Amino acid sequence: MSGHGQFCPVAKAMELLDERWTLLVIRELLAGSTRFNELRRGVPHMSPALLSKRLEHAGLVRKRVEGTRTDYRLTQAAEELRPIVDGLAAWGGRWIGELGQEDFDPHLLLWDMRRQIDLEAWPRRRTVVAMRFTDAQPSQWWLVCREGDLDLCDFDPGFAVAATVTTRLPVMTRIWRGGRSWLHALRAEELRIDGDADAVGRVPVWLGQAGRASVPRPSERELAARREPALAGT
Repeated sequence: MSGHGQFCPVAKAMELLDERWTLLVIRELLAGSTRFNELRRGVPHMSPALLSKRLEHAGLVRKRVEGTRTDYRLTQAAEELRPIVDGLAAWGGRWIGELGQEDFDPHLLLWDMRRQIDLEAWPRRRTVVAMRFTDAQPSQWWLVCREGDLDLCDFDPGFAVAATVTTRLPVMTRIWRGGRSWLHALRAEELRIDGDADAVGRVPVWLGQAGRASVPRPSERELAARREPALAGT
C-alpha cells in the first residue's frame, strides 16, 4: 500500500498494519493457530491466496517446514503487537456493541469457542454438547470433550449427547461476547438447553463466555456522551 508521507511512528506502523486482514491474521497467530487451515478457520472470509500473501508479510511471520509439516510463527516484532491487539479487542468489546447480520458466522463463533472454552470445568470422561442454530447453516454442531481435549464437529460424531443448546446465532454470539448473560437468555426464552438434568445445569459453566466478555460496558451516560455531536466552534 502507498505510504502516508509522514515520519510519525504511528503513520509508519499503519503503513504496515493497516492493510485489510493483516491484524486479524496476527490475532489468529497470537491466539495459538500455527497451521494454514487453522488460520483459515479464524478468518473464513479471507481468500487462501491473500492469506498466503499476508503470511509473507514483512518481518511479522516466519514459515517453518519440517518434513511434510508447515507451520507459521510470529517474529519478535509481531509478538510485541500482543498488547495492541488485546487493547483493540477490549476497546471493541466495550464500545462496539452493535452487530450487523453480516457479523454472525457459525463457523467463526464455534471455532472461537473451541479454542477459548475452559476445559477444567468439564468432566474427564467423553462429554458431548450439541449446538443447534434455528437460523443458520450449518445448523448442527457438536463439541466433544474428552480428557482435557476439545474437538469441534459439523457432523454427528456418533457419541451420546449430554445436552443440546438450541438458539439463534445472534443470541449465542452476544452471550459469547458478553453482551448478554446465559441467565438472561434462558429467562427470556431466547435459548433452550435439553438433555441430562445434571448436564443441562452445567452447560453455561462448561461453555462460559469469551475471555474478554468481562470487559465493562459503557454506562448509558457514557453512550449518550459518545452519540452527542461535536460542539461547533464559535
